[in-house]
Amino acid sequence: QVQLVESGGGSVQARESLRLSCAASGYTAIMGWFRQVPGKEREGVAFAYTHGGLTFYADSVKGRFTISRDSAKNTVYLQMNSLKPEDTAMYYCAAASVWFPSHSIFSDTRYNYWGQGAQVTVSS
Repeated sequence: QVQLVESGGGSVQARESLRLSCAASGYTAIMGWFRQVPGKEREGVAFAYTHGGLTFYADSVKGRFTISRDSAKNTVYLQMNSLKPEDTAMYYCAAASVWFPSHSIFSDTRYNYWGQGAQVTVSS
């Protein structure tokens, strides 16, 4: 059983930056981030494969968010720049223990480990 521990998040003004971190207690094939606003479906934000380094982003965050991995530490980071009020959400780290193809990478049902969530609030 892999545990995910998130850190980071907080409250910022629009156009400011935040960084989220997620440390895994064991091996994961894919790690990434989802976010959710109350009353809305969970949305995939950014993902990275452990092997090969491929990354994927939601259109809404491309050019502003960057996902990176420190394989030695089993840790994934989400650098969020130029934040907007619409980025306000609870952000959840997710990890999959088994590789799967990228056409499913935004599907939350493919991930079997989840972090506790980190609130990000962006005010205008």
